[in-house]
Amino acid sequence: MSLLSSPLSRGMLACATTLAMAQTTWADNSPSKTDIEALFQQDRAACMDSASMHERSSCLREAGAVRAEALKGMRPAAPDPDQLQANAVQRCQRLPDEDKALCERRIQGEGNIKGSVEAGGLLRELVIELPARPKPNDPA
Repeated sequence: MSLLSSPLSRGMLACATTLAMAQTTWADNSPSKTDIEALFQQDRAACMDSASMHERSSCLREAGAVRAEALKGMRPAAPDPDQLQANAVQRCQRLPDEDKALCERRIQGEGNIKGSVEAGGLLRELVIELPARPKPNDPA
């Protein structure tokens, strides 16, 4: 089964394509209310194509949030790379103390990165060697 054969995949691809085109169009000038409504209707139609009710409701909620932001004029044309980096490091702060430093090293690019945003996400892997723990003495 092809990735694009499922209704959800086609709907999400249509939504992502529409958003990408809208960002390019909106980078130079603010969109009109008519443009925002047209984009919302396209996104909504893509969401309704989903066979899963849970995925459909999530998709519709996201489409509505994008519409609301656009109507408020809050939708940025492109994310700031420095802000994205700061957000990634901030997410590491929520981890237990022993994991924070390793998280920050992965975010800085150390280790291996697999996957893509288009495929659903990036997997950052950092392999480290830890000294073996001494075994407790077994009474014989």
